[in-house]
Amino acid sequence: MKLTKPEQFDASAMLDQVQNWCAINTGTANVDGLAVQAKALAGAFSALPGTIEMITPAPVTGIAADGSEFEKAHGDHLIVRVRPTANRRILLTGHMDTVFPLDHPFQQQTWLEDGVLNGPGVADMKGGIAVMLHALMAFEETASAGSLGYDVLINSDEETGSLASSALIAEMARGKLAALTYEPAALPDGTLAHARGGTGNYSITIAGKSAHAGRNPHEGRNALVAAADMILQLKAMEREDITVNPAKLEGGGPNNVVPDHAVLRFNIRPKSTEAMEGFDKDLNALLRNIESAHDVRISRHGGVTRPPKPVDETAQRLFDLVRECGAELGQEIAWKSTGGVCDGNNIAACGVPVVDTMGVRGGSIHSADEFLITASLTERAALSARVIQKLAEGALT
Repeated sequence: MKLTKPEQFDASAMLDQVQNWCAINTGTANVDGLAVQAKALAGAFSALPGTIEMITPAPVTGIAADGSEFEKAHGDHLIVRVRPTANRRILLTGHMDTVFPLDHPFQQQTWLEDGVLNGPGVADMKGGIAVMLHALMAFEETASAGSLGYDVLINSDEETGSLASSALIAEMARGKLAALTYEPAALPDGTLAHARGGTGNYSITIAGKSAHAGRNPHEGRNALVAAADMILQLKAMEREDITVNPAKLEGGGPNNVVPDHAVLRFNIRPKSTEAMEGFDKDLNALLRNIESAHDVRISRHGGVTRPPKPVDETAQRLFDLVRECGAELGQEIAWKSTGGVCDGNNIAACGVPVVDTMGVRGGSIHSADEFLITASLTERAALSARVIQKLAEGALT
């Protein structure tokens, strides 16, 4: 069977799944909600001829406002393995978490107009998970199915950087012919994300010395002043290939006390590996200079969570394959570079070609205006199924 028509897919069943899944709150920190979601996904993916397992998240720590380190809780990750001994194998990834915590006001679904559904996670990315599942179910009905093995990974922490699943992503990417990730399209018209920059998150803890602001301020070491100096110098480190965003400064106390504590949190967006590595080196030098200039003690936490994702020749072949399959379906596929990041960055860093916006058409993600264009459920499932079939037939080998 040649997979070329969206009409081959059950649009009603796909939409029902998306709406049922989106009724479950799966903010990254809502471990109970993620467990409910994982169980629902395990039931749905049992339609595939493979094994399903839940993987315990790797330990991840954060820095509290007082500078202490604490462990962050995460939900389990879902893995499906189909034909693990096949010569040709691919990886498909998605995430079950959203950016909307349990106490967020955006919890309900609303029809904005016919065919446009507003709701938490409808596009990012429970709609994408439905596209992935139904594409694989359709692929299993083809004569090509026996020629391709695949692993599915649906993690629980993508929205916070995949720190609890990054090692698992790398492990599952190893040896794969290609990877498809089901983030929503970069634009509502279906445009794919092409090259991506990277990202890193840092927490810098500064320990000074308290003193009375009136009697003996000269004996204090002002942690907030040191942090302010650092903020200005961090911004001065920006170049064309990297941006720095100081995002939050915590610390201080009564007006008559020299503050002895501060925590500075910031994000970087390197556009190249060279920029990423150069910043890390320069940051260490800056921290030493701030310590010396302000007579404070500094500790750093965090770093680059997702490296930049350039598109090399092999990755471009995969993009071209997606475009060719789209043309067969009457879908015009384009792409553009973006500053956003996702698990596609992690996969590309393993040397595996990846297209990471194979999910639905929609928009306004990470906001209460998030929407899904429901016709894209079957459109994108047909596209994925055809791409997977082509990979099974040796398109990249």
